[in-house]
Amino acid sequence: MKVGGAHLTYCTNIHAGESWDEVRANLERYVVRVKARVAAKDHFGVGLRLSARAARELSSPREMSALRRWLDREGLYVFTINAFPYGAFHGTRVKEDVYRPDWLEDDRVAYTELCADLLATLLPAGVTGSVSTVPVCFHARACDDWREQAAGRIAHAARHLEQLEARTGRRVVLALEPEPRCVVETIAQAVALFEGPLAHVSREHVGVCLDACHAAVEFEDARAAVDALRGKGIAIAKAQLSCGLRIAPVDDAAREALAPFAEGVYLHQVVTREGRRYDDLPDALADRAAPADEWRVHFHVPIFRDALGPFTGTQAWLAELLAIQRADAFTPHLEVETYTWDVLPAEFRGEPVEDAIARELEWVLERLR
Repeated sequence: MKVGGAHLTYCTNIHAGESWDEVRANLERYVVRVKARVAAKDHFGVGLRLSARAARELSSPREMSALRRWLDREGLYVFTINAFPYGAFHGTRVKEDVYRPDWLEDDRVAYTELCADLLATLLPAGVTGSVSTVPVCFHARACDDWREQAAGRIAHAARHLEQLEARTGRRVVLALEPEPRCVVETIAQAVALFEGPLAHVSREHVGVCLDACHAAVEFEDARAAVDALRGKGIAIAKAQLSCGLRIAPVDDAAREALAPFAEGVYLHQVVTREGRRYDDLPDALADRAAPADEWRVHFHVPIFRDALGPFTGTQAWLAELLAIQRADAFTPHLEVETYTWDVLPAEFRGEPVEDAIARELEWVLERLR
């Protein structure tokens, strides 16, 4: 669905599914219901998450033809693919493995290029596509020449995207997504990468995915983040609309209330106002000497909630970003991304997931219209 010149959807990574059959079943079960709630009379975009396995299975001509017919019949279209998680993303320990293979490995290149090829086949005429990806690698994987290694592989993918556009007439933009505790975690680091090792890579085909949760957790300023990227000519190919947790102050009661969020599937990085960083929430909770003024936690929470028990989310940060988008659109793609629904404490997920997704999209629409 288009609003203010941008395509708006939600990311289907909220639904468990690693095979194409499972992903297709989720589209039929959930996406159609969400469309009926928020875009009954309009075409509705799909934010498709494909594992490497699902991408390979979808690449058969028979499956692609069937998907295109079904999308047309249901009034749906695909404009963005989340190619961040390569493998299993639900029901098992993901943690730092979510980044592997990373941009220091050739498998990441092949997977990304396959997703771009699939997206080019699915894109409606005149619509630019985006493929979001990992911010190079997790910090513990960094080696002395990680910049040069990553730049070479990203440049390879960029050339593939240029050739793809020349062949099909469809433009797909690769969008690196800064995230806490990765080698590119801040907007300043993203700018440095594009101004340095990626300086000669096509900026028409490589840009940034601005995740509102990640940026808020890093204590970024929304306006400054947008201006810094645009000022350097770095495309914000997609903005992921998400909220993290804000805890202030971090006293004993807060630590006790945070314990249910320290779950075992996803990585929940912590950044303190003083700038101390932790790989995961249990690490921060175990450090009794951690600064206690304010913590922000990378735990995607429903964006329509301004509070979760004794905590607030970073909803105000997201609202500011949407105000910027409404006044001066900085991105063509907006994607709600609350993939942690299944691991939220039970008291915060009592409604059917499709109802929660619709509420999130309605919350966004209220601020964009």
